[in-house]
Amino acid sequence: MGPVKSLDHYWNDRNPVALALYPLSLLYTAVVLLNRVRHRHRNRDRPRLPVRGVIVVGNLTVGGTGKTPMVVWLCGLLKDHGYRPGVVSRGYGGQARHWPRLVTPESDPAQVGDEPVLMAIRSGCPVYVDPDRNRAARALLAAHDCDIIVADDGLQHHALQRDLEIVMVDGQRRLGNGLCLPAGPLREPPGRLDEVDFVVINGTPRPGEQAMQLTGTLALSLQQPQQVMALEALWGQRVHALAGIGHPPRFFDMLTAAGLEVIPHAFPDHHPYTVDEIRFDDGLPVLMTEKDAVKCRDMAGPEHWFVPVSAVPEPALASAILRAVQTLDRLHRLR
Repeated sequence: MGPVKSLDHYWNDRNPVALALYPLSLLYTAVVLLNRVRHRHRNRDRPRLPVRGVIVVGNLTVGGTGKTPMVVWLCGLLKDHGYRPGVVSRGYGGQARHWPRLVTPESDPAQVGDEPVLMAIRSGCPVYVDPDRNRAARALLAAHDCDIIVADDGLQHHALQRDLEIVMVDGQRRLGNGLCLPAGPLREPPGRLDEVDFVVINGTPRPGEQAMQLTGTLALSLQQPQQVMALEALWGQRVHALAGIGHPPRFFDMLTAAGLEVIPHAFPDHHPYTVDEIRFDDGLPVLMTEKDAVKCRDMAGPEHWFVPVSAVPEPALASAILRAVQTLDRLHRLR
């Protein structure tokens, strides 16, 4: 008898296991659609947040698609053009007892989640977390002079009124077998893509989609982040690679493409590491994602490095987003 396969193993095509789960998928889809209708009705009577725009960055599928780098890039784009963005997020994995919470670069990922800490470090914007994104947004606006909200992973949080929706799609896995949970990887039916403002592909786009690449060329020491090494300095060397993200092979493939001989160690998304999981005592460098590094910085030795990645969308996307935000601004001023 072979090893038990995880459910996501069956999400690439419409195999017997996926088809057997299809009735549950229909039930899940019905609940999702009813939830959307309920919140749309409630939102008619709710005052909109007092900002120039609310932009949601999310995805349709379970697993990583590059949302966090996109949020960081979007915040930089908005700041460069005179806006004052703030970020709200659910704080997935955070064990805090009281919400909302301000996230700083020094925050404990165990309390507020790993991705919010990473966004606080990279974006330079105020970041608030709360399972209730509206409450997070109100706390953010009460404490900071922000005029635009960027919601991380809020596509399915329909209680949050939004002006623009950006959906991230992994270029390799795309929408899998096209079925909703648990028969497939989708959180909402595929037709949802027709309703959003921008579909951004982490890879090669199709017509109507925008392209984005993730690039990482440097490694930084966890113990001394000011110590920087070019990845090409490790060309041809064996390295341990740790990734507790939505799609670990993406990180391993990036290192392999840079010429490294990778010993992969894949962990579940948002994995809480222990010392034994990141130490190998063989003298080889240990490389990890920046998202993992925020959880491992207090356990790291001199052999531990992280590789920050940046989103590089095609230039047309920046222009289109800025035009859309400017249009929103004019519309809100007329109301």
